[in-house]
Amino acid sequence: MNLEAALVRLTVNGTPLAVNAGPTRRLSDVLREELGLRGTKVGCDAGDCGACTVLLDGAPVCACLTPLARAEGAELRTVEGLKGEALSALQQAFLRHGAAQCGICTPGMLMAAVALLEAVPEPDEAQVRAALGGVLCRCTGYGRIVAAVLDAGRALAPAALPQAGAAVGARIERLDGVAKVDGSEVFGADHWPEGAWVVKAVRSPHFAARFTFGDLAGWAGARGVQVFTAADLGGENRFGVIPPFADQPALAEGEARLRGEAVAIVVGPREAMAGLDLGEFPVDWELREPVMDPDTALGARAVQAGRPDNVLTRGKVVQGDAEAGLAGAAHVAEVEVRTAYVEHAYIEPEAGVAWMEGEVLVIQACTQAPVMDQMDVARVLGLVPERVRIVPAAAGGGFGSKLDVSLQPLIGLAALKTGRPCRMVYSRSESMQSTTKRHPAHMRARIGVDGSGRVCGMAFEGSFNTGAYASWGPTVANRVPVHASGPYRTPNYRAETVALHTNGPVSGAFRGFGVPQAAVAQELAYDDLAAALGMDRLAFRRLNALGEGEASVCGQVMRGVGIGACLAALEPRWGAALAEAAEFNAAGGGLRRGIGVASCWYGCGNTALPNPSTVRAGITRDGRLKLHQGATDIGQGSNTVITQIFADALGVAIADVELIGPDTALTPDCGKTSASRQTVVTGKAALLAGQALRQAILAHTNKGPGARIGFAPGKVIVTDGSGPAEIALAELPEAGHGYALMAEESYDPPTEPLDENGQGVPYAVYGYGAHLAEVEVDMALGTVRVLRITAAHDLGRVVNPLLAQGQIEGGIAQGLGMALMEDYIPGRTENLHDYLIPTTGDMPAIEPILIEVPDPEGPMGAKGLGEHVLIPTAPAILNAIRDASGARITRLPALPHRVLAAIREARG
Repeated sequence: MNLEAALVRLTVNGTPLAVNAGPTRRLSDVLREELGLRGTKVGCDAGDCGACTVLLDGAPVCACLTPLARAEGAELRTVEGLKGEALSALQQAFLRHGAAQCGICTPGMLMAAVALLEAVPEPDEAQVRAALGGVLCRCTGYGRIVAAVLDAGRALAPAALPQAGAAVGARIERLDGVAKVDGSEVFGADHWPEGAWVVKAVRSPHFAARFTFGDLAGWAGARGVQVFTAADLGGENRFGVIPPFADQPALAEGEARLRGEAVAIVVGPREAMAGLDLGEFPVDWELREPVMDPDTALGARAVQAGRPDNVLTRGKVVQGDAEAGLAGAAHVAEVEVRTAYVEHAYIEPEAGVAWMEGEVLVIQACTQAPVMDQMDVARVLGLVPERVRIVPAAAGGGFGSKLDVSLQPLIGLAALKTGRPCRMVYSRSESMQSTTKRHPAHMRARIGVDGSGRVCGMAFEGSFNTGAYASWGPTVANRVPVHASGPYRTPNYRAETVALHTNGPVSGAFRGFGVPQAAVAQELAYDDLAAALGMDRLAFRRLNALGEGEASVCGQVMRGVGIGACLAALEPRWGAALAEAAEFNAAGGGLRRGIGVASCWYGCGNTALPNPSTVRAGITRDGRLKLHQGATDIGQGSNTVITQIFADALGVAIADVELIGPDTALTPDCGKTSASRQTVVTGKAALLAGQALRQAILAHTNKGPGARIGFAPGKVIVTDGSGPAEIALAELPEAGHGYALMAEESYDPPTEPLDENGQGVPYAVYGYGAHLAEVEVDMALGTVRVLRITAAHDLGRVVNPLLAQGQIEGGIAQGLGMALMEDYIPGRTENLHDYLIPTTGDMPAIEPILIEVPDPEGPMGAKGLGEHVLIPTAPAILNAIRDASGARITRLPALPHRVLAAIREARG
């Protein structure tokens, strides 16, 4: 076949086109690069994720695996072709059901669904799940997507937005949802200025190696490209999310400490970079023996010279006398648990673009923390922060890993040095090698109860593999001891943790900051104790659940405690599920069913540290209301939820609010999107800003607190029982930032530092949850199928039930993966073929139960949710496996061979 460019004719979305390109080029590449149809997303270039699904003569294909030649003479349809003058019924259904969260998989899902619906206009659920099985989603848990496809036959008008004062509590469709379903959302790889150069990283193929460079200038000159190394960085070559522990170089200097670490970047025109072989790059490696086992890392060769014992940090919480409590216990349970690396596996690999606007370096990239990015990039490149502007692209998933900078300083360096716009997209293997993972943990717990079943003592110790650099290791080491007791009354308690360096992947933030790992140890031990007592497992947890006004293991008096309500909400299904499983098992056979339960609590925000958000709102002279909120929405719905809170605080219809999203040049700092803090912290700042702006408006009109606020060109109209009053905006002096009326408010949750024993007030607001898992175990094969999960979560005040349901289902999917299949093995599972995440066929039925125990500190009583929903999932599944089969799983994931071994051990 001729590999040179040729004229290829095809029809795209009904329009005949001729493309001058090589016939073997990926169809996805041609669509995005040559035709500008960037609604087709690329997540793997290997046919593993399905994000690039398009229809070729009506059949769904992965565009990344399809050569352009296959499309010659064919009818090609992409997501851009679904929308006519209005959204299609299927796209409307996706919005109606909350089926698009981050949105990166949405185009692929839509196209796969279109193919099904054209062949089977009224499919059943099994047909939908099968048709969508080749497209991966990491956010939704698939339930909302399946429901949308089943409901796509109903063409309905978009749901009307609620009137003033009725936004909080309403099932409002995602305010930023249309762009996610019509293909116009701009992710990190979707925008670049004309003529932008391409950036690629040279990475270490070794876990530990010293290196030296050869003739860089000669190599680059022969290929028409430029090379930059750490020597070209103008500032301090280190970054990190916790400044005292910032230790990671943007480009390694002389020594690579993990596989995939960047040592240089190559920059050049797209044509020069397209055929570049980085395997020829002039670098010599001197291998070192890597430190990979955290159990032997203490005292091994130092991964970092400044930490000769390989200890990054330690954490501790002590209350009472744990050993005395255990010594006096009627029953003591002991458990030792190991968990694996878990990959975030967002469908969007890291991507972004940088360019200069005068003296300002502008970076548009996927991120969860724009202001932290700004500070890190400025430090590394030697710029004042004001010379760096971060404009977050839509994030195609994050879950914690996109808190750490990745390519931002690399594309920033390229743009500074070349003076040209420079763009970069990580390959899937680059993303999986070089970015953060969930901390592998090795934990031991001992928990004792008295004769009545009340917990009287607990001792916990955990070692967490933080990898080559610090990242969020200090947060994990400090958050775990606070939470390792679970949401239970534990009068005598000692929990100690250590974060250790190895030459493994950097371990960072991943939905729970170590708490999901600790919950496995604690909840497995709780089942042991219930068995020793001869007590119902749910009743045992209800007996020990924290109550209102009781003290946590940190000595904090707890308010708004919802764990009791969550456990009580499981009671009806608990009894029915036990009876159904007993009846099924009585029939005999090789399949056994079991029921498990586990709980969670989670402090929202930073641990005993300042945690502020600032929100600005203003009314322009022409009568437009604008809300500046800098919280990045990575699919969880902060754009919608924070707007709902603000609208009700101001007392206006949500349709009146024009949202200005995160941009370090336009929005105040709303902190990072992590730790389930945005609804609570930025939501509270939005509440205060709305209230302050309302007071300013009422003061101008001398109207009472019940007055209604509306807008017209050039004026604000305020109405109460005495009639309307108008504010002529043109007559007001400027209030700041170009507004006639403006309010800017900050909120920092009231916490207190922890003392040497971890006593204090680590969080102002906690959320609670409890899961009931029903599973089926094949006793001959060791395979596990989760049939159903009932998930009760206390959200305080449910701001948006539609989005909350999606968060619950998505968190359960990730918890299921952690429990049963996800095991990142450095050097082996660096793609989405070998690393398995749940698909449509793996997901059980999920029944979310939304509990409202208002928190006195949260905005309108609201609490966080995002992290909480993952925490109890894995332990509930593991407890259900044991109930079904006797298999006590203490090493995650519960792969079939481990389940079989545990079954044999249980049988003696």
